Amino acid sequence: MKRVIEKNRRRRRRKTRIRGKVYGTPSRPRLSVFRSNKNLYVQAIDDQEGKTLAAASSVSGDLKGLKGNTEDAAKIGEAIGKQLLDMNVTEAVFDRNGYLYHGVVQAAAEGARKAGVKL
Repeated sequence: MKRVIEKNRRRRRRKTRIRGKVYGTPSRPRLSVFRSNKNLYVQAIDDQEGKTLAAASSVSGDLKGLKGNTEDAAKIGEAIGKQLLDMNVTEAVFDRNGYLYHGVVQAAAEGARKAGVKL
C-alpha cells in the first residue's frame, strides 16, 4: 500500500512541475491526458478561461466501449484532433500529466497528430 501512495505522490510532483511550464490558450489549448487502469480521457483546456474546449474518452460518445490500450488510445487521440480541427484549432500544447511519454500516452498524442493537430 505504501508503494502505491509513493508512486502517486511522485506522479503528482512531476505533474506540478510540468504544469508550471505548460499553459493553454484558446488558439493553442492544453491537451491533457489522464489514464486510469481501465480507461483513457483526453481534454483540450483553455487555461485563460479555465474551460474545457473539447473532450474525448473511452467512456463517452461514439468511443464508448474502447479500452485504455494503445490501439484505442490512437482512436481517442484522432477523435479529439477532429474536434479541435472543427473548432479551427490547429495547434495544441501536450500535457502528459506526469505520466511517461510512452505507450498509451504516446499513442494518444500521435493520434491527435495524425488527425492534423500540431503538438
